[in-house]
Amino acid sequence: MSKLTILEFPDPRLRTKAQPVTVFDAALKQLVADMFETMYAAPGVGLAATQVNVHQQLLVMDMSEDSDQPIVLVNPRILEKSGEQVYQEGCLSFPGIYADVERALRVKVAAQDADGTPFEREFEGPLAVCVQHEMDHLAGKVFVDYLSPLKRSLLLKRMEKKRKQSA
Repeated sequence: MSKLTILEFPDPRLRTKAQPVTVFDAALKQLVADMFETMYAAPGVGLAATQVNVHQQLLVMDMSEDSDQPIVLVNPRILEKSGEQVYQEGCLSFPGIYADVERALRVKVAAQDADGTPFEREFEGPLAVCVQHEMDHLAGKVFVDYLSPLKRSLLLKRMEKKRKQSA
C-alpha cells in the first residue's frame, strides 16, 4: 500500500467529472487500499478518487470510531433522498476549513463493490452526509459550492492565510 497525494483547492482537477469504473481488477483493489491508507493517515472519514487525481467513480469512507468499518462505493448513484439536516463538514482538499451544509438526512444508494458486485444500501445522518459529500467530488463539486458567495470567500481567504503561514 502507499499513500497518495490529496489535491487541495483551488486545484482545477478537483472540478473534473469522474468516469464510471468499467474494469474490476487487481489495480482497482490496490487503488481502494491506497485510498483507505491515505484517508486514515490524513486523518479523514471519506475520500473520493477525484481527490487523489484518479477520475473514476470510486469513493471510500469509514466514520467508525475505531476505523474498522470501511465502505467502498464504486459507480454510486443516489436512488432516493429524504429529510434534511445541517451538518458541519470539512474536507481533506480544504485543510482546516469547516462549514455548515444542508443535505438530505437519508439517502438510498445503488453502487458496486470492488469486485463489481452491485448492491443497494441506505445511509442516514452523518453517514448520509459523507456519501453525498464524496459523491459531489465525483461530479466535480466541492462543499463550499453550497455556501453563499460571502461565506465562501471568507473561508477561502482563511485557508489561503493558513497555507501561507505553514509554508
